[in-house]
Amino acid sequence: MMTAWEELEEREPMAYKDLGQFISRLEQAGELIRIADPVRAELEITAWADRMMKQPEGGKALLFEKVIRVGESEPCDIPVLVNAYGSKRRMAWALGVEDIEEIPARIRSILKPEIPSGFVDKMKKIPQLVELTQYPPRIVDSGPCRDIDVHPAHLTRLPVCVCWPGDGGAFFTLPQVITKRLSDGVRNVGMYRMQVYDERTTGMHWHIHHGGSSHLQEYLEAGKRMEVAVALGGDPALAYCASAPLPEGIDEYLFAGFLRKKPVDLVRCKTVDLQVPAEAEIVIEGYVDPDETRLEGPFGDHTGFYSLVDDYPVFHVTAITHRSSPVYPHTIVGRPPMEDYYMGWATERIFLPLIQTVLPEIVDYSLPAEGIFHNFVFVSIRKRYPGHAFKVMNGIWGLGQLMFSKFIVVVDDWVDVRNTSEVLWVLGNHCEPERDTLVTRGPRDALDHASPLAHFGNKMGFDATKKWPEEGHMRKWPDRIVMSDDVLERVSEAWRGLNLP
Repeated sequence: MMTAWEELEEREPMAYKDLGQFISRLEQAGELIRIADPVRAELEITAWADRMMKQPEGGKALLFEKVIRVGESEPCDIPVLVNAYGSKRRMAWALGVEDIEEIPARIRSILKPEIPSGFVDKMKKIPQLVELTQYPPRIVDSGPCRDIDVHPAHLTRLPVCVCWPGDGGAFFTLPQVITKRLSDGVRNVGMYRMQVYDERTTGMHWHIHHGGSSHLQEYLEAGKRMEVAVALGGDPALAYCASAPLPEGIDEYLFAGFLRKKPVDLVRCKTVDLQVPAEAEIVIEGYVDPDETRLEGPFGDHTGFYSLVDDYPVFHVTAITHRSSPVYPHTIVGRPPMEDYYMGWATERIFLPLIQTVLPEIVDYSLPAEGIFHNFVFVSIRKRYPGHAFKVMNGIWGLGQLMFSKFIVVVDDWVDVRNTSEVLWVLGNHCEPERDTLVTRGPRDALDHASPLAHFGNKMGFDATKKWPEEGHMRKWPDRIVMSDDVLERVSEAWRGLNLP
């Protein structure tokens, strides 16, 4: 009989050669709609995409075949893909699996391998323990991303979209922004929006907490220009990994190789000393002067409100190359749920085993769509001692990007944290405001406009677990109303007999 690990080994994830292969899969499965009529990159694509994203289960992916670039009157020859990640089904497919839970199950098998009984079994376990580093990116001599060298290297040749009426301009929204640390050359790949200022410059929306900003600080202190490369497209796992909250120093393309069980092929850039995915659709090369900033924004953000105008670094373009027939990948953010919710949902599920290694009492957690990733965290725990919920709150505020969590609700293990209605029901019943809340201070998300200070403010935790006498609750705690199993079985049988829904 196969172990859980061996079963997962039998189910190889699908490593897509390129974005086109993923598009083909979506189309064959009826998950993609082609829009053949001309559509404007200014606002119209957003109106289409927003309407589709609000459909049940995220609607379908959209491929706009004739896009009219900003300021032009005729369609260009580069189609625009939107909402490719915009459902749980498509998000799982983007990472090469049928069910996203296959990935955390695989991670759990690595983190907690079965104890081997003998020397031979120990040797068999070695591949599990090294698998996270088994698929490093590899350098190849050439790739389709080098098919066409754009001259002049003007950004206006690309169908970059103006998303919302109040936006400061057109924005790249799904880029893989590649930099390397000055001190040791460690690569960072992040997803940061880029506002197009003119034909050769964009903003670079690096928040103070981001890896790209950390790299920039080193160059600023050294008084050196920082080279940057931007890749669009490739295997859809690449863009996802650029958005994933990986620990500092963990290569996003290594993580993508782990997810795909196949290394990511990279080619060297033409004008900067960086590497980009060989199968990317479009590559933009350039640099940032650390002491140069420019006003960026406003931008209709995933909060559902416009993010504020502020100074950000300026990216200067030195080269643009692309495939012979590229597709421009794009996403729209705004009032949830949008496509980015499903990308965040994948992160929530994939990183649960890693969170449980630090806080093993956690049964499950959820980042509801309404919380836009940092406003709400619902956590269920196996409570073992008085004040346990407060320990978990403080632990979460110390975990990577979960430090931004503004409101944490901790519930008992029987509560379904993915059911917002159930969490609110329990919160209202179990929480005594003075006794069961914790207010603290710490880092806040840069997009949180309610915070009186940028990047810093208050946070609150709610203990909605069953209270014990040791926690000051001397009254009897009531039992939940639950129907008897035998009665449910009899009624269910009769229900089916009447063909009731």
